[in-house]
Amino acid sequence: MKIFVLAAFGMSLALGVFSSFRPTEKSAGQKPNIILIVADDLGYGDVGFNGQTKIKTPNLDRLAAEGMNFRQQYAGTSVCGPSRAALLTGIHTAHATVRELSEWSLNGKPADLIPADVTVAEELRRAGYKTGIIGKWGLDEGGTTGNALAQGFDSFYGFRTHREAHHYYPEYIWQNNEKVLLPENDCAKKIGTYSNDSFASQALTFIQEHTKEPFFLYLPFTLPHNELTVPDDSKRAYLNLGWPKRPMQVAHYHHDLDGNLAYAGMVSRLDRYVGQLMAELKKQDLDENTLVIFTSDNGPGFDNGFFDSNGPFRGGKLQLYEGGIRVPFVARWPGKIKAGSVSGHPCAFWDFLPTACEVAGIKPTANIDGISYLPELLGKSKKQKKHDYLYWEINEREGPVQAVVMGPWKGIRFYEKPFELYNLHDDTAETTNLADKHPNLVAKIKTLMNETRTENPEFPLTKRKALY
Repeated sequence: MKIFVLAAFGMSLALGVFSSFRPTEKSAGQKPNIILIVADDLGYGDVGFNGQTKIKTPNLDRLAAEGMNFRQQYAGTSVCGPSRAALLTGIHTAHATVRELSEWSLNGKPADLIPADVTVAEELRRAGYKTGIIGKWGLDEGGTTGNALAQGFDSFYGFRTHREAHHYYPEYIWQNNEKVLLPENDCAKKIGTYSNDSFASQALTFIQEHTKEPFFLYLPFTLPHNELTVPDDSKRAYLNLGWPKRPMQVAHYHHDLDGNLAYAGMVSRLDRYVGQLMAELKKQDLDENTLVIFTSDNGPGFDNGFFDSNGPFRGGKLQLYEGGIRVPFVARWPGKIKAGSVSGHPCAFWDFLPTACEVAGIKPTANIDGISYLPELLGKSKKQKKHDYLYWEINEREGPVQAVVMGPWKGIRFYEKPFELYNLHDDTAETTNLADKHPNLVAKIKTLMNETRTENPEFPLTKRKALY
């Protein structure tokens, strides 16, 4: 792959208008390409197709209009590292190698993937796919076994650790195992190359270089995660709208002065990247032979209510209420997925690996928690297998916390606090705790939480503070 370090990323495709078209000889007979786009801290309600009215997301809305919108898609958990680990390995946080960020492990050991973990990239490479990751990896905190190139990816461009991804004008970006210095960048002054512009440019190049072979492109942008900053051209559409200003304090994060303006601009810039990618697929005659999935790693971490980032749900990032784990999710595959379709199928990040494997015509090699949702994508709901339950845990701030969704019921167990039980069919916002009215159901869910979990010495369900 070529190294793109641009003084200013040329938005030659502007808003990236894209459309469906007839299959071509170039894509005929080739296994479907798979592009997985993951936003960072984007809430369920931050996109137009889920009801957002203040922030404009025309390309994402078109993606939904031409594909399937999942209304009950869950992240791996409500913080980045373990959520992404579940996405890549098909294993949820009851059994995962990575269950927290490193600073929340018991002894502060790096929370990395290990050689025994089998990622979706390893599976797809076995099926003949070229694999690449561009953006935030965040699973190589120790610089050893978690390296993306050791976990099935042929190429890598981006941030190895989650802390490297905190700034948008970084001092360096990794190209495979080489640290590419960006001397023209100044994080505090916000001068140089905006990192996600480079990610988008690299993604276009990846597509251009893999037109004759099936590919899997994992594209985890860092927008709209803190810090809240974006080039001025992405703010212009939101100037002079009478929005309340949200003054930001500069510390570890070098925020722009107005948080509301910056946040909206960041989401819109992410939307622009998606439009560019879709236009490139059309240009390369790959559109109809490519499954594109868009989602977010967890619930919103910024909104104070102005944008309704969590939509109709309660809570956000670092919480296991629906707002922290239910995320936007759209899948588009012309000719395969019915345009404008909506699914209520409850699924989660650990279902992506078996889905990608089924698309590629192989079976997962590891023992996983996920179930392929390909039948649902193809409109074969009667053949779609469902989970008996879905499980999460997290130990940051309010933790340890466990949650289980089982049919319409959701149980949440906080450390040394009363159990919470909600009927999501009747009470999506989780406002009425029904635990006292259903003691037998509470007992069943508690037993399930206990029996499902595999102990891990670095991630016990004990009360603790971050080590650094």
